[in-house]
Amino acid sequence: MNHILRAAIIKAEKETGNRCYVVGGYVRNILLNRTSPDIDFVVVGDSIEFAGVCAGYLGNRKVLSFPRFKTARINYKEISAEFVSARSEKYHPDSRKPEISESTLEEDLKRRDFTINSLAARVTENTESELIDCFGGVADLGKKILRTPIDPVETYSDDPLRMFRCVRFAAQLGFRIEKNSFSAISSNLHRIGILSPERISEEFFKIMSSDNPVKGIWLMYRSGLLGEVFPELIELKGIEERNGSGHKDIFIHTLKVLYNISRMTQKKELRIAALMHDIGKPQVKYYKKNQGWSFHGHDDRGAEIFETIANRLKWSNSIRNYVSKMIRLHHRPISLTRDEVSDSGVRRLLFEGGSEVDDLMILCRADITTANKNKLARYLENYDRLKEKIISVEEKDRLRNFKPPVNGGEIMKLFDLTEGPAVGRIKNALLEAVLSGNIENNRESAVAFLEKMRKTEADKL
Repeated sequence: MNHILRAAIIKAEKETGNRCYVVGGYVRNILLNRTSPDIDFVVVGDSIEFAGVCAGYLGNRKVLSFPRFKTARINYKEISAEFVSARSEKYHPDSRKPEISESTLEEDLKRRDFTINSLAARVTENTESELIDCFGGVADLGKKILRTPIDPVETYSDDPLRMFRCVRFAAQLGFRIEKNSFSAISSNLHRIGILSPERISEEFFKIMSSDNPVKGIWLMYRSGLLGEVFPELIELKGIEERNGSGHKDIFIHTLKVLYNISRMTQKKELRIAALMHDIGKPQVKYYKKNQGWSFHGHDDRGAEIFETIANRLKWSNSIRNYVSKMIRLHHRPISLTRDEVSDSGVRRLLFEGGSEVDDLMILCRADITTANKNKLARYLENYDRLKEKIISVEEKDRLRNFKPPVNGGEIMKLFDLTEGPAVGRIKNALLEAVLSGNIENNRESAVAFLEKMRKTEADKL
């Protein structure tokens, strides 16, 4: 803890007569040798008054207060310090916002989600202050166990967001969930209905950004959380057979892809694309005699399904558009590697992929999950060859984030047109000529192409 903040808290204790304790994740992270920019404090007394006094000793810092929850926050340099009055909570069945009353430190620690977050320490001049561990949190840290301080059914029923936090901590910290705590998640799934999509999404994004997102998704699946939030992913599970021909378990394949990509990138949007990339397969799969199973069109259908998910969970346009694009295009590089890679195919990939082409190629590589070593070597060789081709074509044609070398105003002037469908058709013809390699991607070639088009096809526009 910053020594100036520590000194300010000690002075505020003397002035107010209230005791202050550092609690929760900050204490946990110190014991785990992890850093934390946020510090939570419990004040036995009026936390808002205490924060105001403390802020004065920090140079009259601004205090952001929430009287209903008896909480106040001070931002000091890189630290966010939150002060809350020691309290007990009473929850109503239809809300995760409790009625709050003043209480003792132990009662306050008992309301915490997990024992490892129920640790506290006095703020004193001695940085090695004695730990307060009422519920065995230190032992659980040593055993790497997630356990609730009280009956987990009560803990999760009061605030069902804690079920997602449980999975998130397991994925972030590499901990296992204690048996009763885990089974209580399944018995409280009905409580998810009181959560907002935004809060669920916040925890889901943290799971996807963790060191082990596959563990998080698997725990969500086993507990039933995944089916509540993403029923579309549950449809990927299982193998259907006809005439002795069965397709692979798409859910297991998806987890393998997520595992692969999480070793390549920490970008959560790209990890989400890996999780969702085959989500359209159940709706388009069909079996054709003597040919086996087909999933034709699953990329376009998957993009549509994902957009429905993103809207349902109120995700941002940037996430929705990015992931949807990844899903729609994820099969394009794979199809290019099956044949001799042509410049035309690469141009179209660069045009459609734009600034996301590199991410798309990462997803393509992660999608290689075969256990056959010969196939794996061949697929990776094809992938590397395509990547080299992309670099070569991009250097020559500059098609990533393509902008027409001749704009719409110039086209209207050249063809003596007003704005309308004809201009769009001319633009598409110019684009097709560039993508096909019939003309170079520069102004001189484009003008020559349009002059020729004006002389030979103007009457068809």
